[in-house]
Amino acid sequence: MTALPARMRVIEMDGTGGPEVLRPGERPLPQPRDDEVLIRVACAGVNGPDLMQRRGLYPPPPGASDLLGLEVAGEVVSCGAAVRRWTPGDSVCALTNGGGYAEYVAVHAGHCLAPPPGLGVDESASLPEAFFTVWSNIFMGAGLRAGETLLIHGGAGGLGTAAIQLGRAFGARIAATDTPAARLELCRQLGAERTIDYACEDFVEILRSEFGGADVVLDIVGGTNVQRNLKVARHDGRIVQLAFGRGSKVEVDLMPVMLKRLHYMGSTLRSRSDEFKTQVARELEARVWPLFAQRQLRATISDRLALADAGDAHRLMERGGHAGKIVLTP
Repeated sequence: MTALPARMRVIEMDGTGGPEVLRPGERPLPQPRDDEVLIRVACAGVNGPDLMQRRGLYPPPPGASDLLGLEVAGEVVSCGAAVRRWTPGDSVCALTNGGGYAEYVAVHAGHCLAPPPGLGVDESASLPEAFFTVWSNIFMGAGLRAGETLLIHGGAGGLGTAAIQLGRAFGARIAATDTPAARLELCRQLGAERTIDYACEDFVEILRSEFGGADVVLDIVGGTNVQRNLKVARHDGRIVQLAFGRGSKVEVDLMPVMLKRLHYMGSTLRSRSDEFKTQVARELEARVWPLFAQRQLRATISDRLALADAGDAHRLMERGGHAGKIVLTP
């Protein structure tokens, strides 16, 4: 095997702020711990938490890399002493605690999966963050069941595209909000039974009249959506808050929580234990990854940019015009 370099190219942050704080840099090659593998990164996904960390709103957990990047795909090049499943040369995609915006990244071996059959390396890199998040929150946490109605806010984004497909594959009825028309069309193509243009339509009235409300709500918006989610939820409904794009400080009437026996829950995946994330990985491997080969699921990529253009990728994501995931290639 070719000798590994002592140093690698990375994207660093020059303080916190806008996309302009992202700049190319160089770091020593990470050394994998006993339970980690070192991956040569072929592609890295761009996600909302990356933007939050860049703004100084989402610091990495203790012991994690300060570099951005929560998902990658590539080749295992070395393994820690306790790693048994993976060997150098294996192709993997992986959820990371940070460090994906680089040529190499060390990742817990339990958070790696073999790429789904038939997917390219860029497509594989676009999966872990969204699919780990949706599976752990909507299925393991909220317990979405076949026949229930799932309302997804921001259906054409990374989380939304994963949630639409998973919900449909496991028998739920799907409604998705987004705007403009091109993003709503992607939601329809992925399996949303009803799409709602939030710029000109009322999702509360539509869900109540056409579905009788929602059993599970996935929200990344916050703001005025918080109260409206309580209104649209059915009795015994579950509301999953995964981000607050329009603010987390709101005045809200909590009476519906009591009257309708609602469950309001939130989560940040990055701070969960290694054991929990390993459990999620194994459930995805057993129950979700086979659905790609059966063509029930697909990766949705909007744009591919060079790692050096990470700032442009963040600008593109902040403008909100993309549909699907954005990936970077070192």
